[in-house]
Amino acid sequence: MLISSATADDAGVYQVSPDLALVQTVDFFTPVVDDPYDFGRIAAANALSDVYAMGGTPKMAMNIVAYPMAKLGALVLRSILAGGADKLREAGAVLLGGHSIEDDELKFGMAVTGFVHPAKIWANQGLKPGDQLILTKSLGTGIINTAIKGGLAKPETVKSLTEQMAELNKNAAEVLRDFPISACTDVTGFGLIGHLCEMIADTGRRVTLDSGAVPILPEAREFAAMGLVPAGAHNNRKFRENMVSLASGFDPVVRDILYDPQTSGGLLFGCAEQIAPALRRRLADCGVLAAVIGQVESEGAVGLFVR
Repeated sequence: MLISSATADDAGVYQVSPDLALVQTVDFFTPVVDDPYDFGRIAAANALSDVYAMGGTPKMAMNIVAYPMAKLGALVLRSILAGGADKLREAGAVLLGGHSIEDDELKFGMAVTGFVHPAKIWANQGLKPGDQLILTKSLGTGIINTAIKGGLAKPETVKSLTEQMAELNKNAAEVLRDFPISACTDVTGFGLIGHLCEMIADTGRRVTLDSGAVPILPEAREFAAMGLVPAGAHNNRKFRENMVSLASGFDPVVRDILYDPQTSGGLLFGCAEQIAPALRRRLADCGVLAAVIGQVESEGAVGLFVR
């Protein structure tokens, strides 16, 4: 066992030979969009993301389904499974099977296995002083999903959000493999601040987060200002408030977005300042967002400062 749940990493890693380790993860959840095919795509992308965040390549997956057949019928289930299968094919992975149960509430996801070289694993800790922090997707999915459930989001907002959540982190991960990355994670249920705190917890590191540089979905600001913030964001803030210092007069709307739980969020990683420009150019050439959102400080109080 190279990486287990003890380190709060995105996946477990088990070495099987000098040149091969297995990356294993599982994730499933209730629908975040109404369209069943899109829900399948999003759930698959979300499950695959943890393998990419560890530096691995997804190879195989198993479906996990909880489904109210009598209520929804077989057609909806077939659409969900088709969306997941198409996203697996895009990732270059194969579906080996899965397991389903009858349940009153629909849930779908996958257990995913990937391959990685034991010497090329990205852990979520390992940030070095002077590292820049780079994020590859915009924030605000949880807030906009809350608005969608309330019937307040426009069709074009639903469409753009769906495509971001269904986007694989494959291209970003493939670029990152050509550079010395100090630490990496993906931004999901704990929100940006929550996952940043995991990256520095018990490491003695101090990070400064520049909130003005964080990419935010435009609609997220509007809906957050209306109070459409999921309970998970408040739970995330309460859990990590002892590690976080906010600048005086910090905008509470932006604060809520920074804690917003994300679905199939982007990669968040650290790299040395001197390689960041070349890395960001490569990401941009692949159509991947690459926003420098903060820096690991060489000195100062331990924790996360948000300005």
